[in-house]
Amino acid sequence: MNSLERILRATRLEPVDRTPLVPQLFGHAAVCAGLSLRDYLHDGEALAHAQIRARERYRTDAVFAFLDFGVEAEALGAQLSFGDDRYPDVVGCVLGADDEPARLRLPDPASAGRMPVCLRALRTMRQRLGDSALVAGAVAGPMTASAQLYGIENALYLAIDDPPRLAAALDFSTRLAIRYGLAQLDAGAHAVIVFDPAASPAVVPPGFFREFLAPRLGRVLAALRGGGAAFTWLNIAGPTAGILDCYAHIGADVATFDYYLSAAEASRLLPRTCLAGNLKSLDFLDAAPDVVKREARGLVAAFGGRGGFLLSSGCEIPPEAAAGNIAAMAAALNED
Repeated sequence: MNSLERILRATRLEPVDRTPLVPQLFGHAAVCAGLSLRDYLHDGEALAHAQIRARERYRTDAVFAFLDFGVEAEALGAQLSFGDDRYPDVVGCVLGADDEPARLRLPDPASAGRMPVCLRALRTMRQRLGDSALVAGAVAGPMTASAQLYGIENALYLAIDDPPRLAAALDFSTRLAIRYGLAQLDAGAHAVIVFDPAASPAVVPPGFFREFLAPRLGRVLAALRGGGAAFTWLNIAGPTAGILDCYAHIGADVATFDYYLSAAEASRLLPRTCLAGNLKSLDFLDAAPDVVKREARGLVAAFGGRGGFLLSSGCEIPPEAAAGNIAAMAAALNED
């Protein structure tokens, strides 16, 4: 059973030879390859090389073409500030607080901003790995993209003061995620992860999620499935207990859950959905390797009778994470 087969079986809650290892290694792959984060985020070939190198080093089952949450906004004209060793910040939003989203036009992923970097990375990784491992793309979900277009503060004000305008932004961001996601599938991605951290209950109330975000996320997931995705994957970090039960209804085959939820609680909320998580990302910075290994082994044991589990972190493993801690996570799957 190869890595892709292992993951696909897990997404269907079928037996696997071992738990798939799918840590959220994005910028850390640049560190492994000796690249600055700036170069990694601007060069698709370099990103692909770094991802494959990280997979080989840690014996993971997937590679990712995830850049950062500014990609979509940048493709629409937002100004970003880059540093050599940090993710970029949006410093010039596309929309002012009084601007209507109707003036925006969907970008062409083949030419807009750094979207082509992602597509190039996907093509290269798929060419080199074929169907031996999961090649995953990534898009920003509707709330996160809208927050990048307006700025998070303005977006939250609109949610209270002008819901129709925010709804229009969410509709535009939904179409944007679909267009960009379908382009990634065409470039060779087996699946496209929908990341929507601004949809977390840490940012917006669960009632807002259910009314405004769940239907739009459902449209994104349905479009990706219709575009040939092997499965759909929704990733929202934070304390998601109040919304996790929605994921199956909106079509998520895989649901990431963060350390705020126990394995038992996540399984209760989504009994027939493949779950990915939930090691604490900051533990990869400062915990002892034995702690990481013990937590990882506990998760594997918790899902032993259920199946449908991908061993991962609940959020991105920081780029500066200790390599020994990531290796400890992998070692937890290779010891009796």
